[in-house]
Amino acid sequence: MGHNAYLRYGAGLMQPDRDAVLKALEQVIDPELQRPVTELDMVRDVEIADGIVSLTIVLTIAGCPLRQSFEQQVEQALAGLPGIRGVGLSFGVMTPEERQVLTTKLRGGAPSDDKKIRLHRDTRVIAIASGKGGVGKSSLSANLAVAFSQLGRRTGILDADIYGHSIPHILGIHQKPVAVDEMIVPPVKDGLKLMSIGFFLDGNEPVMWRGPMLHRALEQFLTDVHWGELDVLVVDMPPGTGDVSISLGQLLPRAEVVIVTTPQKLAQDVASRAASMAQKTNMRLLGVIENMSGDVFGEGGGEDLASDLGIPFLGSVPLDPVLREQGDLGAPVVAAEPDAESARAIIAIAEALDARRDVGGIVKSLPLVS
Repeated sequence: MGHNAYLRYGAGLMQPDRDAVLKALEQVIDPELQRPVTELDMVRDVEIADGIVSLTIVLTIAGCPLRQSFEQQVEQALAGLPGIRGVGLSFGVMTPEERQVLTTKLRGGAPSDDKKIRLHRDTRVIAIASGKGGVGKSSLSANLAVAFSQLGRRTGILDADIYGHSIPHILGIHQKPVAVDEMIVPPVKDGLKLMSIGFFLDGNEPVMWRGPMLHRALEQFLTDVHWGELDVLVVDMPPGTGDVSISLGQLLPRAEVVIVTTPQKLAQDVASRAASMAQKTNMRLLGVIENMSGDVFGEGGGEDLASDLGIPFLGSVPLDPVLREQGDLGAPVVAAEPDAESARAIIAIAEALDARRDVGGIVKSLPLVS
């Protein structure tokens, strides 16, 4: 039945109450599914004898890497109860039938093959797009997601950049998603849920996918992934105006788009094409971010682009070596070095985007660019 972890407390005088134990276990949250283990029906065989509580937690899959989290949480939850001297915790694994019941429960009763998009209707989808590669869009997406999470928003990030899926590396997330029947449970780190196309590709091989395959992959990320109740889903789009933008516009018509450019004139021209693409697929344009601003590339390109497009300029992020270094280390700058110049700029942009939640009217449609 897995290993036992005996957690000892001081000698208690009274026999603890079984209902109190079950109530306390409601504080134990499955780190990936983000729901209490009691609600997910994962607690079994609770017995109390001589002040020792023994119980089993059944996991969705064998060898679950999160056992330690459960051990700490159970210890913490039961430590405060009178009369408890220790806890014996074992782990088991759900039967296929139990997993099926769990999957249906998480889907709100929907059958597993209905292929509906499972994002909560209140989830705000913010797609980060750029006209070309090399403008630092992925590190901006990752850091914006961390900033939203720090603002208290339940945040997910979807790495749809098929050619440069670097988000897992930037965030330092190394565990893979877990498949429970037809449902994919995304890895979670510091409350942030991540799904990346990179999880499904081997090694670092270049991607030679065609449009229909990309559409199917995106669709799967939106139908089979258990995102739970998110406030914000940040989508890191592939650069340019290709198939993924069209697919995303069809799958998530209410997505809002942020265009990332660098200060040079050429980057603006290309970015305006990405903007007109977003427009044609009915996605709302939220505004422009100028990245890598400063001496090397100059500055001001982002503001020019925003005024050409008639949409807000959201801010510029300075060319800051700390941003790249922290991304290479797998510790995004917003979390690791919040006082760095780039981190402060990104946090300010996240706050501005967050404040513009439900503001109608500001986000105006683009004139179609021929």
